[in-house]
Amino acid sequence: MTTGSVEQPQLTMLEPQPTSTRMLDWVSTLDHKRIGIMYILTAVFYLAVGGFEALLMRIQLAFPNNTFLSPEMFNQLFTMHGTTMVFLVGMPVLTGFANYFVPLMIGARDVAFPRLNSFGFWMFFFGAALLHFSFLTGSAPNAGWFSYVPLSSKAYSSLQGVDYWIIGLLIMGIGSVSGAINIFATIINLRAPGMSLQRVPLFVWMMLMQAILIILALPALNSALAMLLIDRWLGSAFFDPTRGGSAVLWQHYFWIFGHPEVYILILPGFGMISEVIPVFSRKPIYGYTFVAASSVAIVLLGYGVWAHHMFAVGLGMYADIFFAVGSLLIAIPTGIKVFNWTATLWGGEIQFNTSLHFAVAFLLQFVIGGLTGIMFAAVPIDWQLTDTYFVVAHFHYVLIGGLVFALFSAAYYWFPKMTGRMLNERIGILQFWLWVLGFNMTFMVQHFLGLMGMPRRVYTYTDNPGWAMLNGIATLGAVFMAVGTLVFLWNIFKSIRSGKIAGDNPWDAFTLEWATTSPPPPENFPVIPEVKSRRPVWDINHPEYADWKKEKTPEDKGRRGNLAKIAAWSFIASEAVFFLLLLVAYVVFNTKLMAPVGEASSPETLSDVTSSVLDVKRTGIFSLFLIASSITFWIAERFLKAGKKSAFVFSLGLTILLGIIFLAGQVWEYTGLLTNDISINTDLFSATFFTVTGFHGIHVTAGVIALFVMLLMGLKGNLTSEKTHVFGAVGVYWHFVDVVWIAVFGIIYLGLLQ
Repeated sequence: MTTGSVEQPQLTMLEPQPTSTRMLDWVSTLDHKRIGIMYILTAVFYLAVGGFEALLMRIQLAFPNNTFLSPEMFNQLFTMHGTTMVFLVGMPVLTGFANYFVPLMIGARDVAFPRLNSFGFWMFFFGAALLHFSFLTGSAPNAGWFSYVPLSSKAYSSLQGVDYWIIGLLIMGIGSVSGAINIFATIINLRAPGMSLQRVPLFVWMMLMQAILIILALPALNSALAMLLIDRWLGSAFFDPTRGGSAVLWQHYFWIFGHPEVYILILPGFGMISEVIPVFSRKPIYGYTFVAASSVAIVLLGYGVWAHHMFAVGLGMYADIFFAVGSLLIAIPTGIKVFNWTATLWGGEIQFNTSLHFAVAFLLQFVIGGLTGIMFAAVPIDWQLTDTYFVVAHFHYVLIGGLVFALFSAAYYWFPKMTGRMLNERIGILQFWLWVLGFNMTFMVQHFLGLMGMPRRVYTYTDNPGWAMLNGIATLGAVFMAVGTLVFLWNIFKSIRSGKIAGDNPWDAFTLEWATTSPPPPENFPVIPEVKSRRPVWDINHPEYADWKKEKTPEDKGRRGNLAKIAAWSFIASEAVFFLLLLVAYVVFNTKLMAPVGEASSPETLSDVTSSVLDVKRTGIFSLFLIASSITFWIAERFLKAGKKSAFVFSLGLTILLGIIFLAGQVWEYTGLLTNDISINTDLFSATFFTVTGFHGIHVTAGVIALFVMLLMGLKGNLTSEKTHVFGAVGVYWHFVDVVWIAVFGIIYLGLLQ
């Protein structure tokens, strides 16, 4: 892997030397703290953008039959507001906090891959910029933040807005996955001595769970985006029912990502609350193990409830029952946390400052959002309310009343560590009440609007009894929140300039980020503190009451994995989901084509069609070349470990040659198909075939390039037996593309699973 993995003592050498250009220092930085701050500042900017979009919509909806916005402009603002708040505010601000605090909280000098960290930020930055550039073209995305087809298809959205949406999300998705791999590898491999996984702060644990969710959930969105882009640009029909495609498949793939996305956003909020409440209750969190274990349960169950967003589609009774039960079950581990936080507060020495105000408000409002979510697990209730403002209220009580209030709580808690100064408490309490009043005015009334039948996703409404008054209250509440946000920004500006000096640990907090200076130095810690419990700084500051003296936690056995291989396997897991869903699309479409209504399918039908357009024997021969390349790679790896340079170079060169021969076979096959007028837009078989094999070919090409780089390093003597782990990480990827091809050949060429 060439992502810049380094051992901790080397990290201080990575930061570019100071120059006379302060902006260049930030743009070129590899310091995880600066990158974290850039994530947060960019998210704050887009919070202002998304908030302004929301205000415009609320002005439009303040009165019935209003003409403040045109229907087209409302649809664009509605689409961009949702996309901005989820992808450009929620995810990056959490990534920013993780970048800044995870290494500090586990006693690391930096993240595992500093250059990959920088790469992830700039992919997010330019993807977000490209998405909003669509406004300048006069055709911003207008199909909703979920872009349901056929509304997002070329027939109904012929302008470029949806294309900007797709490409922007794909670019940001690359950054998100790379960032998640980085956080995952950092937590697994760079913990301080003594810090077992059972001793990490709960914020770190939640970020580990979030990283797993991103790695495994985002590829579902990427596969759907890729197919939609191919539909729009190349004329295929993945989501066109008139040509055999399926609009419902888009919903499945989007919500396979979309529901885990809720937990991608809220789990870090859980972690923040789990740090704030114990510190300001002056006691350890109640039931650490239950909080951690319930988060694992959420991750596992989160992948099995996506279709509760689709009860109105008509999936059938058994599917509805399955996803309804899953939706009810996932409320259990979430509810466990609420009891843990409440029990931590109970009997504590409460320090009721601004941070804890926001934490308690989070508890109350998130419970409301959770209870309305349980209501939607009842299919008949969902049928009645799914397209009303009740859903809008539920969603915002989870992500605004929950996540945003958790973020404000964390901001007041960690601001002293990031800047060395305290935020003003009086201004903070003013902001708190503006947000509590404004938020509940805006979204509590939307429950009633939904029950009264007001549909969501509409730009205006008729003057039905009560609707105008409740919408007016909601709009006024949005103004309160906007003013509260300005108060918060004023508090930050004022405190940075003249706020009270914080000191290293103004809260007498418990975790390792408070063991260093405020703000921390580039290397984070002069000396890594010893970790014997879940509250190491408490142990240092209060040795007579040290946790390790009275409560034993699992010891750290000192096992740490190989960074390069951890990153490689994480990437492989993500790509495996991507290819799995592409192959599922192939099986779904081509199995359906072979079994029309009223006709019995037969094994011969598919094989006849396949053999008529594909040369199975020829492709089988070229497949043997690719499989053989895995063997030659394994041999090259053995030679590298043994220090036999000439044999290593020969074996690796042979591996590259075998990969190129396989690619040549694919080019031969594509040329023959195109010559016979079979292209990606011919039918669903050709669309799925070219998409699956094309993406595999891209991966093989990337692998050949990586192998060629390894070959050059070997020839120059830079790849020695001491760096076998780097070569092995590339090997993980190369073996993966071979395994994927075996699945592709079996399903497409041999007709397995059909």
